[in-house]
This record gives sequence, C-alpha cells and structure tokens, in this order.
Amino acid sequence: MNPQIQTIDFNERPFLAIWEVTQACDLACVHCRAAAQPLRHPMELTTDEGKNLIDQIAAMKAPVFVLTGGDPIKRPDLFELIGHARKVGVRVSLTPSATPLLTREIVFRLKEAGLARLAVSLDGASAQTHDTFRGMAGSFERTLNAISWAYEAGLPVQINTTFSRRNIAEMDEIAELVESLRITLWSVFFLVPTGRGKLDDLLSADEFEQVFARIYRLSKTANFDIKTTEAQHYRRYMLQQRVAERKAGVVADSGPEKMADSIGRAPRGLNDGKGFLFISHTGEVFPSGFLPLTAGNIRRQPLASIYRDSPLFRSLRDAAQLEGKCGHCEFKGICGGSRARAYALTGDPMAEEPCCSYIPKGYVMPPPAVRTATTLHILQGA
Repeated sequence: MNPQIQTIDFNERPFLAIWEVTQACDLACVHCRAAAQPLRHPMELTTDEGKNLIDQIAAMKAPVFVLTGGDPIKRPDLFELIGHARKVGVRVSLTPSATPLLTREIVFRLKEAGLARLAVSLDGASAQTHDTFRGMAGSFERTLNAISWAYEAGLPVQINTTFSRRNIAEMDEIAELVESLRITLWSVFFLVPTGRGKLDDLLSADEFEQVFARIYRLSKTANFDIKTTEAQHYRRYMLQQRVAERKAGVVADSGPEKMADSIGRAPRGLNDGKGFLFISHTGEVFPSGFLPLTAGNIRRQPLASIYRDSPLFRSLRDAAQLEGKCGHCEFKGICGGSRARAYALTGDPMAEEPCCSYIPKGYVMPPPAVRTATTLHILQGA
C-alpha cells in the first residue's frame, strides 16, 4: 500500500474518479444505473475533451481512474485515451461489457495501450443466472474468457458482483467461483434502486449483514482483496468483528499474500462525493454514478473546483449534516452510509442508510409511522 494513499485529504482531491465514456452498450442489465442503450450519444465528450479531462485527473493526483460505460469498447478512441493517460501518469482501470466486442485481441491491445487493470462483471455462479442478469446469452462464458485472456496478457483482473434479490441465493456459489479465479480484487456491489435497478430487488438490512459475514470470512483466506461498493457499513461490520475477535483472544492473521497490481487500495471513509467523483458521458459531474445529483459540468468549470467547492460535494463530506441514526452513529466518520441509496429511497442524500440494521449507542428510534414516511421516494424511471 502506498502510504500517501492513506493521507489523502478528501476535501482536496478524490481517491477514485470514474468517467462514463459512453452510455452505449449491447447488454440490457437488470440493475444498470445508466439504463444503457445501443447507440452512442451525440453529445459525448470528444477525444480532445476526454484528454483534457485526463489531464485534470492527473493534476488532481487521483490514485485511481476508471473508464466505464455503457461499454467503453464502443468508443473507437478508447486506446488513444488510455495511451494518453499512461503518458501523463494516470493509472487506468476499465470496465468493458462481456459482449462479442470483448475479444482476446482487444484484451491484448488494452494491455499494450497501458491499461493497469481490467474489471469484469460476474453476477451469477451459472450461465443461466448471470446471462439473465446481463440480458445477453453467452455473457457468462465471455466473462470467464476475458479473465483467462487478461491473465495470459499479464493484465490484473478485478471482478465486480452486484448482489440483489435475483442472485442472493447463489452467494456462496458465486464466492466459490470468484475464489477459484486468478484475480486481484473482488468488488462487491450492493444494489441502488436507480436506472433499471428495481426496489423489489433490494436486499434487506439483515441480508446485507449475511453478505458481509460471507465476504469477511473469505477475506481472511483469499489471495485477493475484497472491497464493497455502496455498502459503506461493511467497514462498521469489519471493525465490530475485529473487536469481538480481540476480546475473544483470537490472534489477528494477515492471511495469504494478496495479488498486487499498480492500483492502490482505498482508505477508510470513502463515500459518494467524499473521495469519489463521477463524470458522465456528457461531462456532468456527480458524487457517484448511483447518486444522480449534478454539481456542474467540466465543459463549463474545472473539475477540481467542482469537486472542492460545489455545495453538493461539500455537504456530502460534512458528517455533521448526516440525519437519522447515521448522524448519531459512532462509525459515521469511517462509514456514513450510502448517500446514493438514501437519496433513492427518501429524496434526501443526507438521510440515514436504509439498509443498515445497526442501532447506534444511545440512539432512540423514532416511532414507526415517522420512519415509514421516509421510504416513499423512489427514483424509478427518473
């Protein structure tokens, strides 16, 4: 771990910046936050605008930069953009879609262009579950092929898995499959009901804890790192487990050596707008891809000024503005709850995390009638 990563001032620069280079994609994933479509948007950032954005990322010294979509392979200038990023010292991770466009030749070209990590999605332990999730037959096989090609090319691999009502029954089988593959990082996503993501697919707070328990156990034995996305309260779960283990006299074990690559590991406290920013295909800047509140556009303002000075980003970095039990929680500094999920379910990005079962010490729960009123705002179709 680069020690500089642990000292990043989230008020000054993000740890993770994501650019949605296009919304064009041939998949129709049931949980897609972008509701991607086959054709590219005419107002996408141009190649020159993209290079300028990469220059701004370099100037901000963001340790991790991700090109996502849609399907980034839909952009013919993708290799040029990756090459420019390498030239200016920005390490790039890419999240392509597992379609016929993702070939062995493409994987090797990505490596040659300077890609630092390939991130592919695996949302089922079987082709039936995964392909249904992704809306295209053959996606499961292409994902496994891409992992194999990346290993052959010497390109580190990250697997992204989104857990929801549709695949929670295969949680153990998915974990076993991930464990059998040669990867650097397993990024476990938790559904936010926005875009195509449906409220009915959202896991309950207790089910979140069940997934936490499974990935925490795996983290002790796996030779890859595990991180969560839109489940900030996993950090609270980990600390609770470690405290319980110390009290029980369990000796901490670092586990097996993790597979390394040039991408750093995120420090604690990362959250939507707090060490994290998202640039859309048209240049709009959001706290994350799951929190559809814009703070500005890079076609009109420098990225650094949007991140540092916009009222939206500043409020999201202020833990004192958190409401409900999140505002009273002793873990709010390292967790803070998913601001995206809070917004999706309440319309308030500072509301309490709807899928956390933990009750802070000394916190008195409000009457049920009051709490029910906060769960009526759903961004379906927004």
